[in-house]
Amino acid sequence: MGIVNVTPDSFSDGNAFFDAERAIEQALRLADEGADILDIGGESTRPYATPVEQAEEWRRVGRVVAEVCRRTTVPVSIDTYKSCVARAALDAGAEIVNDVTGLEGDPQMLDVVREYRPGVCAMHMRGTPQTMQDDPRYHDVVAEIHGYLQARFASLVAAGVPAETICLDPGIGFGKTHEHNFELVRSARRFLDLPAPILVGHSRKGFIAKAMASKERDRTAGTLGASLALAAAGIPILRVHDVQATRDALAVFAACGGLGAVTFGGQAT
Repeated sequence: MGIVNVTPDSFSDGNAFFDAERAIEQALRLADEGADILDIGGESTRPYATPVEQAEEWRRVGRVVAEVCRRTTVPVSIDTYKSCVARAALDAGAEIVNDVTGLEGDPQMLDVVREYRPGVCAMHMRGTPQTMQDDPRYHDVVAEIHGYLQARFASLVAAGVPAETICLDPGIGFGKTHEHNFELVRSARRFLDLPAPILVGHSRKGFIAKAMASKERDRTAGTLGASLALAAAGIPILRVHDVQATRDALAVFAACGGLGAVTFGGQAT
């Protein structure tokens, strides 16, 4: 899943693709590099980000979603927790809703996904982007998030969301300390017994800078290290900024036996 942030304030690439033309070019470049999904968002959900009104969020992403859907066959995901933005994006051709609130942030979101039946990504987040990093604590971070995702899946299915349309995301960086994030990556395999595919969004996040012992250095290489660990654990969907670098790293890792019997690029390795 390739990331396209049409925002002025995202933690890694804020303002890089805030202009619609640049965002469209970036999405098409990621598609050419081999992205399987393009995730387009118009509101930063980094810690303490300022919320964006729904009209402004759609103003940012509307043309981007429509044009990318017109110019590529790669499925487009709308990264939003607002039902009206999700509805407009689905009308414009998007096929997936990626909701950081697990479809709990807007009571109308369930109506939208029941009506359109898109792919749905439900993520775990403790609190909101404005509060999630205020001293997050868990007794057992892996067990608690596993339990939440299992219960959330059951709730969505009970509410009429088709089971086969759902994927689940443990929410790296959303209400977790760096150590919580490391533990989630180290224990990623434990999430594979959940009844839906697992998506992990780890790209360029603060725990990677922590492991690199530098907040200033480029985090691409560090992100690739986490991507390889997640792929080796069997995580099927990696949400990343650097699609080409990730695909190259995975191809070489697979060729060297690093993925065992995991399927990559259409071939068993």
